[in-house]
Amino acid sequence: MGTRRGRAGPTAQNGRVREAVTQARRIVVKIGSSSLTTGGGGGLDDARVDALVDTLGALAAQGHEVVLVSSGAIAAGLAPLGLARRPRDLATQQAAASVGQGLLIGRYATGFARHRLTVGQVLLTVDDVTRRAHYRNAYRTLRKLLDLRAVPIVNENDTVATEEIRFGDNDRLAALVAALVDADLLVLLSDVDALWTGDPTQPGSTRISEVRGETDLAGIDIGGAGRSGVGTGGMVTKVEAARIATGFGIPVVLTAAPLAAEALAGEPVGTFFHASRQRPAARLFWLAHATAPRGRLHLDPGAVQAVVGRRKSLLPAGITAVDGAFTAGDPVDLVDAEGAPVARGLVNYDAVELPGLLGRSTSELAAALGPAYEREVVHRDDLVLL
Repeated sequence: MGTRRGRAGPTAQNGRVREAVTQARRIVVKIGSSSLTTGGGGGLDDARVDALVDTLGALAAQGHEVVLVSSGAIAAGLAPLGLARRPRDLATQQAAASVGQGLLIGRYATGFARHRLTVGQVLLTVDDVTRRAHYRNAYRTLRKLLDLRAVPIVNENDTVATEEIRFGDNDRLAALVAALVDADLLVLLSDVDALWTGDPTQPGSTRISEVRGETDLAGIDIGGAGRSGVGTGGMVTKVEAARIATGFGIPVVLTAAPLAAEALAGEPVGTFFHASRQRPAARLFWLAHATAPRGRLHLDPGAVQAVVGRRKSLLPAGITAVDGAFTAGDPVDLVDAEGAPVARGLVNYDAVELPGLLGRSTSELAAALGPAYEREVVHRDDLVLL
């Protein structure tokens, strides 16, 4: 999707500002690489960074808690390394991120200091938010930073993330961070001013001011990745992030970075996605949306009914086969007899251990192998239905 500017100023929606925005206390804001960097080499644009910092600094001064999910590490590292464009290979991306992340957080620290605010860098990988102990650590760090009135600056840890353990884009990461911190609002800022029914440069395309559900998205040409050459996302990733956040009960505003102040003031700029339901457990929400399964456990019909119908833990007796090379603590899909995933959970055994346990009761296993084998394969507290 493209960007259209120069339209008439916003008018109040239904005669008033967006109350879900103005009443939000804890706000997660995501900014894309293309909104922070210059053209060509992709270095940080001081004016753009300052504009964002001033908007968020004013928000914090009003008593709001602000978490910033910021892209831009790889883009910021391009020019210092003499790279003309975003590299395609993972090793060079990681090198650029290593250089650029320091530049990015340093620039934010200087900017927020003008507002007497301290920033804290939080770099995450998928493992940090799916394994129980890591998830708790991530939550505690973010919560303590907010309690200390600091501004957490969150990014994917691109220097160590691999293709197998990536969030994929920071739009998705921002939606999951919003769920992690129990945010009241998610704001997605980029070079796109709103969701449109089609290419906004073409006649007949109209801006969509509100999305209340999937029916409002029917027939819309969401398009592909962004055109700037320094980011990884596009409108499709933003809509998916909005789906994730609203599914957790968090409303979303999607608009262009220059309209951030207006959006956060509740003016009807961009597109407003209404929250769709009450909030589920945050960690299980992460498990469903942030992880890729490392293997599959095939369940017999009785185990499917126990897990799905009665919300029970998965025991070895109900498993008929195992696929994949996973270790204890990894996410795995639980599939029915047709191979369709019915749930995802964190497994308590390595893949090599399970074949000898299948079809046997926990009491039988404990008697034969010791009390350590009396545990569930997937505990119900570590399991989410799909």
